[in-house]
Amino acid sequence: MHRTIELTHVALEVIAGLKLSSKQISSKFFYDSEGSRIFQQIMRMPEYYLTDCEAEIFETHKRAIGSFFCNDCFTVDLVELGAGDGAKTKILIEDLISEKVNFRYIPVDISEDAVVQLAGAMKQKFPDLTLEPRIGDYFHMIENLSREYPNRKVIMFLGSNLGNFDHQQSISFLTGISQVMSDDDLFFIGLDLKKDPEVIRKAYDDSQGLTREFNLNLLTRFNRELGANFDLKGFMHAPLYDPQRGTAMSFLVSTRDQVVRFAVTDESISLKQWETIQTELSQKYDLAMIEALAEASGFQVVENFFDSRHYFVNSLWRKA
Repeated sequence: MHRTIELTHVALEVIAGLKLSSKQISSKFFYDSEGSRIFQQIMRMPEYYLTDCEAEIFETHKRAIGSFFCNDCFTVDLVELGAGDGAKTKILIEDLISEKVNFRYIPVDISEDAVVQLAGAMKQKFPDLTLEPRIGDYFHMIENLSREYPNRKVIMFLGSNLGNFDHQQSISFLTGISQVMSDDDLFFIGLDLKKDPEVIRKAYDDSQGLTREFNLNLLTRFNRELGANFDLKGFMHAPLYDPQRGTAMSFLVSTRDQVVRFAVTDESISLKQWETIQTELSQKYDLAMIEALAEASGFQVVENFFDSRHYFVNSLWRKA
């Protein structure tokens, strides 16, 4: 019964997005088990520079980052929102362990498969790690952080995840985080920087077609879970990048007139030929934008850590 109610709620949210004049599907639906698997492949692509850049930052600056996390503190709770496979976080965890910092690692992810795999890999690599994984939508987890974790918190939001939100959503999300933080807490965020537009374009339109597969998997998921009847042959993947606004977007484009039915709610959606469905937004930033974003949401920037090419930044914030 609970599963039926949950699927109905998901279907209503998806259908509402498809009824908009500019159709859209939330990127949070990308990450079923298959979507998570494809994204792990995407992160290993040479074109997808973001993963390597952030890993380089952690390797190069891990001791400096770790000293900000806990310098003379008794214990710290490392809370990672949208943890994924935690590959880059292992670099920081290894450094904290080597420095004998007393900490707990609390990874939060909406994908159960991702959390289970992450927990297994972390315990195998770090048998003595205090690990408390959480499965769920991290938007809902934020309000519980102060009550459940009274120690000093370092809340991490890595991998350019914030770029999936538009400006107002970003302000709302970040403000919500600042409001549950104490004055001693820190926020550590990964942000993709503006750069050569061709470098960015290739990251979202790879030669292997993985980003296309990743986007089309949304429709496969809805067919399986919501009883929809999307014909994948009737859609093409169309990414673009606007260098003026710093916005990369992905669309699914209907190549013909078609009607899609959702069995869960017994509703239908019509799509015209060449009508678009926005599936992804990935904002790129410059330093002035980052400062303004922090200030507007109740933060101040403490330190910025860059990779050698200045493609990416991990920015450390505290409450203003």
